[in-house]
Amino acid sequence: MGSGDVESAGDRNEPGSAAPAGELAGGRAQPKTDKSEATRALILETAMRMFQERGYEKTTMRAIAAEAGVSVGNAYYYFSAKEFLIQGFYDRMTYDHAADARARMAGVKDFSQRLEIALVSWLDTAAPYHEFSAQFFRTAADPTSSLSPFSNESHPARATAVELFRDVLQGSELAPKLDAELVELLPDVLWLHLMVVVLYWVFDRTKDTERTREFVRRSTPMAARVINLSRYRIFRPIVRDAKGLIQDFILPTIGKTAVKQPPAE
Repeated sequence: MGSGDVESAGDRNEPGSAAPAGELAGGRAQPKTDKSEATRALILETAMRMFQERGYEKTTMRAIAAEAGVSVGNAYYYFSAKEFLIQGFYDRMTYDHAADARARMAGVKDFSQRLEIALVSWLDTAAPYHEFSAQFFRTAADPTSSLSPFSNESHPARATAVELFRDVLQGSELAPKLDAELVELLPDVLWLHLMVVVLYWVFDRTKDTERTREFVRRSTPMAARVINLSRYRIFRPIVRDAKGLIQDFILPTIGKTAVKQPPAE
C-alpha cells in the first residue's frame, strides 16, 4: 500500500472481509449480484474522485470506505489493497474505451483511419484522469508490480484492448491483403503502440494533451504505411525477421500470451 495507508491488519477481519468465493486476478472480488456490482462500482468511483481531489498517496482505504458509506472490510472484500483500485479503474476504462472506439469506427474501412480513431478514443476516454496519471504510472512502471500492463493480473484488461485492435485490423480493407500469420500477431503489436502513446501522454503537460494528439496524428499514417508495405513480396524477408523478433522477444514478456510454436518438421 502507499505510505498514506495506516489501516491495521485487523481492519481486514471486520465482518464482510472474508475471502470471496470468486476473485479476479490481483485481489479483486468477482461480483455475484447486481447489488454487489453496484457496491463495487460505488467504491471504485469514490476512489477515483478522491484520488483526483486529494492525490493517490493521501487517500486511504479507510477514507474511501467512509466516503462511500461502506465498512472498511467491505472495501477490502472488493479490492484487497488500495493499489488494486487502479487495476479496477484500468479494467473499467479499457472496457469503456473499446465500446467508444467501436462506435466511432462503425462504417470506416480505411485501416489508418480506424487505427487513429481507436487511439484518439483512448485519449478522450482517459482525459479526466490525466492529472493524477503520473501517480499511477510510478506503480505500474515497476516490472515486478501486478499493476504493470504486462503482468498476468492485467491480462483481462489487456485482452480487451488487444481484441479491440484485432477489430481495428479485421474490419479494415487491409486485413485480407496481409500474411495470415502477421494478421495474428499485429493486434498485440498495435496494443504495444498504444502503450507508447500512453507513456507519452502521462508526461504530456500541454493543454488538452495536444502534443500527444499530434503524435497520434503523425505516427498513425506512418505505422499504417509500414504495415501496408509488408504485403509486397520484396519486403517479405524483413517481415519474416520482424515476426521472429516479435514471437521470440516481445510476446513472451506479456503475461498469459501464448506464442504459437511452428509445427515440428
